[in-house]
Amino acid sequence: MRPSRARPVWVAGALVVLACSMIAGLLGGSADISPWQVVVQAADWLPFVTADSGLTALEQGLLWELRLPRVLMGAVVGGLLAMAGAGYQGVFRNPLADPYLLGAAAGAGLTTTIVIVLLPVPAGGIPVAAFAGAVGGVFLAYVLGNTAGPAGGTTTLVLAGVAVTSFLTAIQTFVQQFKLEELAKIYSWILGDLGGGWEPLWLVLPYAAVSSALLLVHGRMLDVLSVGDEEAGSLGVRAARVRFTVLLAASLATAAAVAVSGLIGFVGIVVPHVVRRLAGGSYRIVLPLSLLGGAAFLVLADLVARTVLAPAELAVGVVTMFVGAPFFVAVLRMTRRADT
Repeated sequence: MRPSRARPVWVAGALVVLACSMIAGLLGGSADISPWQVVVQAADWLPFVTADSGLTALEQGLLWELRLPRVLMGAVVGGLLAMAGAGYQGVFRNPLADPYLLGAAAGAGLTTTIVIVLLPVPAGGIPVAAFAGAVGGVFLAYVLGNTAGPAGGTTTLVLAGVAVTSFLTAIQTFVQQFKLEELAKIYSWILGDLGGGWEPLWLVLPYAAVSSALLLVHGRMLDVLSVGDEEAGSLGVRAARVRFTVLLAASLATAAAVAVSGLIGFVGIVVPHVVRRLAGGSYRIVLPLSLLGGAAFLVLADLVARTVLAPAELAVGVVTMFVGAPFFVAVLRMTRRADT
């Protein structure tokens, strides 16, 4: 099947998977609410329709004020992290580039923690601070990787990212000590938290829209860059400008996600690699499918986090680490075989 014809099929399939995962996330949980009650309650919201779902006011509040914004937040954050991972992989031509491993998430987490703990700024300023931290983290990892080994080397860049992440996380831990009364809340944020209601969702949407649009429109240019800078230049593509724009867009996506949900790892590795295995390596299909697949992946991961120890909850970042860590090892082994 030709890629041009396959693209709509894959996108339609990803939309179906995302819709099913969001329905499962809305229906699943420790509270005993039947799917039929949810359907009836949703129908009651339609114009000229009156239906009694039998849900109490407390159960309705749980459904629409807690579960629904949490599912939507999971979709937004998962899509941003997966698409940012794909963008970083295209910029650095490195299959192991990821917001979590490359220092972007740690940088965003550090500046966000500094703002929360030390600087009384409005909530709208947090994504801006996180963006600065994300760009700084990636820059440090890239510079360290280039000075320690061959530019763009897979192992070198990953090791540099791990070193930068460890260093920035240590600083973040130090800063947290200035506000011990908020330590439990900050610790929950570090492990990933999609709760918080509608307010953080509205906060992140403008940044998500801008970063997603920038990444999606650069899919074709990333395909051109994959053949080499000289060939791209002969086709009229300015490689430096494309890389800079994609890097900023991926960092903005990471920063927006981290600012509202904390540090959730490995989404940016797992989803783009699965997409490439299924639909091919063209970024014109990898980027949109990573957006949709990442959204579905994190919604389902959060559903597992909410139900596996019900009525207690796991942090969603713990679930993604359980999935992502062995996946990362497998990708690393495949990459090393390809290099040799």
